[in-house]
Amino acid sequence: MTFNACSNEILAPELTGEARELIEQLGAPEALPTLALATAALTLDAVRDVPTLRRFLAGYRAQILVPIELPAILAAHGHACRGELRELLALDRALGADARLREFRAASAAVGRRQLSKLRPLRDQRLVQRYLRAVEAGEAHGWHTLVFGVFLSQYSLPLRQGLLLYGQRTLGGFLDSAAATLRLSQVTGDEIFAETTEPLADAVNGLLEPLPLVPLAVAR
Repeated sequence: MTFNACSNEILAPELTGEARELIEQLGAPEALPTLALATAALTLDAVRDVPTLRRFLAGYRAQILVPIELPAILAAHGHACRGELRELLALDRALGADARLREFRAASAAVGRRQLSKLRPLRDQRLVQRYLRAVEAGEAHGWHTLVFGVFLSQYSLPLRQGLLLYGQRTLGGFLDSAAATLRLSQVTGDEIFAETTEPLADAVNGLLEPLPLVPLAVAR
């Protein structure tokens, strides 16, 4: 039973090789902290039954996924499209200083560095090569969210679908890690997955909507 394996075809069915592998690593056990670490970081009850699992998934979505991870992917995508290495590195450092991500840092950096190294063959992409060198030199963490944003840019993949896929596979990965221990039935797991991921479409649409122009107040 695998809930993070929602269809990759919503993103790019023609992707193969290392690009496909990078997508499929989203939500994999090595890309996520353990449930124990994650619940502690979010100050939630340990996952011991279906109600606590539901609360954890909703809490992760509300505290980490929607306010931090999805905007980070979006920002990294924009920096990569514009070739803004300095801004990308500043974003990398800002995430490193965010206390909310302390327990997630090791797993994210390990996966991000591995994924970034798979982009090494893109020799003609200066930003990818320079970001990789900064990570290898210890000047950047290499957060997997930022690498995914860069990946979407370099392969010209649809941003909305990419954000949705990231959210679905991340929440599905946590659901997978709890499923065996809690002995979830397929029906229950499918129900939890659907209710947990249902708000993602509105969250992504909200991120991608152009912000209204607000007149600047004139100081008097």
